[in-house]
Amino acid sequence: MNILLLYPEYPNTFWSFKHALKFIRKGASYPPLGLLTVAAMLPKDWNLKLIDLNTNKLKKKSLEWADYCFISAMSIQEQSVRALSTMCAGAGKKIIAGGPLFSSNPNQFADIDYLVLDEAEETLPRFLSDLEAGVAKRVYRSKDWPDISKTPLPRWDLIDMDDYACMNIQYSRGCPFNCEFCDIVSLYGRIPRTKTKQQVLSELSALYERGWRGGVFFVDDNFIGNKKKLKGEILPAITSWMEDHNYPFSFTTEASVNMADDDELLEAMVKAGFATVFLGIESPNEESLVECNKTQNVNRDLLVCIKKIQAKGLMVHGGFIVGFDNDHPGVFEGLIRFIEDSGIIVAMVGLLNAPRGTKLYKRLDKEKRLLKNMTGDNTDFSMNFIPKMDYNLLVDGYQKVVASIYSPAAYYQRVKEFLEGFNPRTRRAFKFDWGYVVAFFKSIFLLGTLGKERTHYWKLFFWSLFRRPRLFPMAITYAIYGFHFRKIFKA
Repeated sequence: MNILLLYPEYPNTFWSFKHALKFIRKGASYPPLGLLTVAAMLPKDWNLKLIDLNTNKLKKKSLEWADYCFISAMSIQEQSVRALSTMCAGAGKKIIAGGPLFSSNPNQFADIDYLVLDEAEETLPRFLSDLEAGVAKRVYRSKDWPDISKTPLPRWDLIDMDDYACMNIQYSRGCPFNCEFCDIVSLYGRIPRTKTKQQVLSELSALYERGWRGGVFFVDDNFIGNKKKLKGEILPAITSWMEDHNYPFSFTTEASVNMADDDELLEAMVKAGFATVFLGIESPNEESLVECNKTQNVNRDLLVCIKKIQAKGLMVHGGFIVGFDNDHPGVFEGLIRFIEDSGIIVAMVGLLNAPRGTKLYKRLDKEKRLLKNMTGDNTDFSMNFIPKMDYNLLVDGYQKVVASIYSPAAYYQRVKEFLEGFNPRTRRAFKFDWGYVVAFFKSIFLLGTLGKERTHYWKLFFWSLFRRPRLFPMAITYAIYGFHFRKIFKA
């Protein structure tokens, strides 16, 4: 059997980093971990080929070669999925699809031949067995949460690592919290399921043995969901592995702000090699946090928490949302001040949307406020429901926020102020990379010569070079990020 695994293209969005990736000549930020993991579950005698449309084009000869096409996607990739479906149908190839996009909206894809939904560890074996017996059904679902300690190593041999800026692995699925707007609980449950210590080390070793040196993103919904196991087993094991291998990786992950309550956890993460954490902060408006059931953020000084995490040596990237029912016209200025005061350089501010299956979606459906399916891109100025605040006032306020925080003056000032007080503690082995040398000179040309931010660029350039030389590469990196963010928001 010849199997073509297809990963749809991302549109140009905040997290695509497409404008930044051009500086380092990479096609995408991360490889398609879900498809690589599914590939490892397929029969060993099948011939597999993976094409990530973010890094390569789908050619006619690849479609002609395939017996079946496997597609996995998230909501934001729907437009590319539609185009792929048309191409496959035109070539007479049947599609087997799974992933969050299809699991959340199966009725929207009547043209897909087989839907293997929810988590592949549960549904894929049943589909494969029926396919072999010639009795495959169209839809496979499961209400069970699989034991991911049996999940195989991803098939890294199916990609060219040089196409990507960073690698990714998964340690856990699920989140102990139940925020109203988040679909993690409906997709993966509230009790975090984890891989074993040996699995994590095997995945790190697999990346290392294939020659990877650089960033590794733990894609967990909430990395600290099971703090006892994380502190007692996983982080000590990662630390030992990193020491034995001379710190080849720098880790990034997603977590909740309550990590600030645990000094031992923060210190263990930094010691293990974690450099950056993304936190869902959502809003400085307490009433909006209560509204959306963001219990982990309520009754705490969020600025103090962020400053503490940063003081421990972890960079904080933050997610923010406007459009809650309890948001008022003053929330926009408050959010601008909060981001400036926090020193969060990468601040993803989006309009609230209601993913299917969430408590928010169900509430808005009862209130007759739903309009359409969400696009998956909450920075595209669209909403899939009628907000309480006047829509035009809300969008104007949102535009004011992103225009302000990503204007060259405000953005570069935030980078400088953050770097001035930041003391990273993670160790990292030096690895020369021509791609980053090219990116450095491109930044001088595009940002320092042609860009409207050139005055701010050179001020940061020389300040960091002479005052914080250790952080000079970080300063250039965030200058490039700012270029991408301004392109996205047209700030």
